[in-house]
Amino acid sequence: MEDKRILYVSSEVVPYLAENEVSLMSYDVPKMINDQGGQIRIFMPRYGNINERRHQLHEVIRLSGMNLVVNDLDMPLIIKVASIPKERIQVYFIDNDEYFKRKATFSDEDGVLYPDNDERAIFFAKGVVETVKKLNWVPDIIHVHGWMASMLPVYMKHYYKDEALFSDTKIVTSVYGQSFEGNLDHEMINKVKFDNIPEDAVKELETPNYDHLIMAAVKHSDGVIIASDNVSASLTKFIESSEKPFLPFTPKDKFAEAYTQFYKTMLP
Repeated sequence: MEDKRILYVSSEVVPYLAENEVSLMSYDVPKMINDQGGQIRIFMPRYGNINERRHQLHEVIRLSGMNLVVNDLDMPLIIKVASIPKERIQVYFIDNDEYFKRKATFSDEDGVLYPDNDERAIFFAKGVVETVKKLNWVPDIIHVHGWMASMLPVYMKHYYKDEALFSDTKIVTSVYGQSFEGNLDHEMINKVKFDNIPEDAVKELETPNYDHLIMAAVKHSDGVIIASDNVSASLTKFIESSEKPFLPFTPKDKFAEAYTQFYKTMLP
């Protein structure tokens, strides 16, 4: 994988958030490719419960300052950056005071999902792509982890489909087990359609639950990795019938070789 450019876009990454299946793999996979000589960058949201001082985040003024439109509202984009200690891996944080200042990730102290999680996902997807454009850094592969990143494949295949920068970029989505109960805002599909994304491309979002968000991501990906051994039967069936190249679940001690080989099949 030497000199291959892989962009990792994740809902959660250690050491910035607590350890779980998504946050650990979102660290382990980039580290593995970094160790093989690949060029990698990681993007994640800058949630309010990330300790900026401890992790030495700082704003990148030249990348910040643009406004992104979400559901007809202008939302300022703030970009922060940090390095994972000892690994020489840069992590970029997508920030906005309205969406990411609160001191938690996806839900309040009572476990209730934030009502604007759908808009946060849209903002995150657009923020990643706009920042990569400003960096003029062309990824060979974009690898998506976690449902907060699930809109990125959708926007890449529609909203950004004419961007020459990404004409050869492949998108891989890792699918994990159940991540939240219930639905996001029922208006989510209309907020996505506002960006001229066809309704039939995102019909899953009529009921924006976890499985349906991931199905929308899978549908717009070039390859899929089953990253948990407890992915729901409906999601597994959807992936198997999608005719996308997919990697079955691989245990942690064997993932390095399997993921590397899968990447190679994605690249011409």
